[in-house]
Amino acid sequence: MDKIFESLQGGLIVSCQALEGEPLFGSEIMAKLARAAKLGGAVGIRANTPVDIAAIKAEVPELPLFGLWKVVVPGFDEVYITPRLREAVAVAEAGAEIIAIDATLRPHPEGTTAELIQAIKHTTGRLVLADIDNEAAALAAIEAGADAISTTLSGYTPDSPQFPGPDLELVARLAARKLPVPLFAEGRIHSPEDARAALDAGAFAVIVGGAITRPAQITERFARALR
Repeated sequence: MDKIFESLQGGLIVSCQALEGEPLFGSEIMAKLARAAKLGGAVGIRANTPVDIAAIKAEVPELPLFGLWKVVVPGFDEVYITPRLREAVAVAEAGAEIIAIDATLRPHPEGTTAELIQAIKHTTGRLVLADIDNEAAALAAIEAGADAISTTLSGYTPDSPQFPGPDLELVARLAARKLPVPLFAEGRIHSPEDARAALDAGAFAVIVGGAITRPAQITERFARALR
C-alpha cells in the first residue's frame, strides 16, 4: 500500500472515462487515452467498468489504476459509483489496485458506507478510495477503514457547496486535520492552475478527468469563452 501511494504523491492521476453515447466510448479508445496520459506525465489512471479497466491495465500496466463501476441500482439512483460489493469484486478482478466507491452518507443498496468499505477490503484485499462530498463523510470513511479520500463528489450532492470550480476549501479543511490517509483532490479541476492550487491547498495528489479526456467539454469551454 505504501509503495503504491508513494508513487502517486504530488502527481497527476488522469480519469479516462466515457459513457455510452459519448464519441470516445469504448475500451480500446480509453486504453489509448491512458497511454497518452502516461506519455504526458500521469502517474496513475482512474477508469470506469471492468472492460475499460482490463484494457487500460493491459496498455499501461506500470501505472496504478483506480477502478470503479458506475451502476444505477433501482431505489438508489444517486449512489452509482461502485454501489455494491459485486461491482467492487468485478473491478478488482479486472486489475484495479484501488477501488473507488461512493462514500457519501446517503443510503446505499447494501447497508452503510462503512459496511461496504469493510466488505470490499475483506473480500478483495484491495485498497479503497472513498469518494466523498463533505468533511463528515470523509471522517466517517476513514473511521470505517478507507485507505484514501477523494473530494470527487463535492458539488454533486445537496450536502456540499455548488462551485463551478474545485472545492479547494474542503481540501484545505481536510488537509488541516492531518488525515492518516492520502487526500486526493478531484472534481471540476479545469486547468493546470486549478491542479496546482489543489496541491497548494494540501492535497496529496490530483485527479483530473474532463479537462483532459473529454473533448466535447473542452471544446464547449473554448466556444463559451468566444461567445
